[in-house]
Amino acid sequence: MTLPKKSVLSQQMVMNMLNKAIQRAAELDIKISVAVVDDGGNLMGFIRMNGAKLIPGNIAQNKAYTAAGFGIPTGDWYERIKDKPALLHGMVHTDKMTIFSGGQPIYDGDDLIGGIGVSGGSQEQDNDCALAALNVIHM
Repeated sequence: MTLPKKSVLSQQMVMNMLNKAIQRAAELDIKISVAVVDDGGNLMGFIRMNGAKLIPGNIAQNKAYTAAGFGIPTGDWYERIKDKPALLHGMVHTDKMTIFSGGQPIYDGDDLIGGIGVSGGSQEQDNDCALAALNVIHM
């Protein structure tokens, strides 16, 4: 019996993603924190730009965790649950759950292999930096 092969994030991919997100933040003139987790939510890489605030570092990690945990962008959550009070109020009290933009799942084809989270700018800027980092995977 042969075990199925599993795609994983390499250290080099993680470093390239962190660098690409930071590069995009510099172009936007913002200071961010970036976190990358594997498909189990384990932190694989983290960077906080010089001058970035402290709390967004935790938020970036939570965004990465949420994106990897559900396989959807964190910014998609609010629309899905805004009209469902039990979910809206329950989900936001779930440890590490984040429902605003800046977290993206990382896929290799159909395989969910991790998540990236960015925090420090506006929701749109954070998401822009996360998407720029995802382009590293598809190069």
